[in-house]
Amino acid sequence: MILTVTLNTAVDLTYHVPTLRQHTTHRVTETQDRPGGKGVNVARVLARLGHPTTVTGFAGGPTGAWLREALSGEPHLKDALVPIGGTTRRTVAVVDAAGGDTTQFNEPGPTVTAAEWEALKKAYASLLPGAEAVALCGSLPPGVPVGAYAHLIREARSAGVPVLLDTSGEPLRRGIAARPDLVKPNAAELADLTGTRDPRHAARAARRRGARAVVASLGAEGLLAETPVGAWRAAPPGPVRGNPTGAGDSVVAGLLAGLAEGADWPDRLVRAAALSAATVHASAAGEYDEAAYRDLAARITATALPGAA
Repeated sequence: MILTVTLNTAVDLTYHVPTLRQHTTHRVTETQDRPGGKGVNVARVLARLGHPTTVTGFAGGPTGAWLREALSGEPHLKDALVPIGGTTRRTVAVVDAAGGDTTQFNEPGPTVTAAEWEALKKAYASLLPGAEAVALCGSLPPGVPVGAYAHLIREARSAGVPVLLDTSGEPLRRGIAARPDLVKPNAAELADLTGTRDPRHAARAARRRGARAVVASLGAEGLLAETPVGAWRAAPPGPVRGNPTGAGDSVVAGLLAGLAEGADWPDRLVRAAALSAATVHASAAGEYDEAAYRDLAARITATALPGAA
């Protein structure tokens, strides 16, 4: 199975409005609520692809109970979330139908106690022996040490389990020093980490800081991979309009699915780019348009880049 860790789970609310304007009242034309948090989105996409996946992290309060109930109906997905006394956060995405843009509001999340963090570490250690790969995803809720991901990476490496890290800021800086197998930043996160805005130079700098491989999400420009065996770019053949919430999480799912199936790097990158674009076509995070995915996977190619990785 593939293990995803979401320390700051969420219930994702998506509102669709004809046009989003400031300082006025809006009539919502469509509403969706879904289990959320980056690792939960990754797990839901992986499960839909047919990969057995286990979700761990924190969940509490009425929203946490709703999230766990919603996950219970997902095929190929196992709930190993750790209960906490606080209340799982909500996120709100407002989709502007006219402009095609999405505005996101993210709550900070509940405060996690030291005892709850210890319980998570024990649960994680017990799950590692059955995992073929681990994804550590998203922000840290209040109370969780800033070096949490670094600790979890070292645990996975000690167990011989490949580990992917998808976070930002100081947790990314500390996590990358623990030498994860793969990091998946976006362009802004990569620039913040390395101090350079040239994506390829920044990806190489991230590898020097400890990441074995880097796959960067570059928005409309697609994906860039810098790995020990080469470098590639992959992008959709044209502009993609829709709700981008969760598109980066689908990149992670595509990379992990390719790893689990023994695919080479170009194939992993194509799958990830296709899943990301197909998620933009879907109505909510953690989902993707199946027809769009199959079409894009057949049309996207990974282009090898010159120079040593």
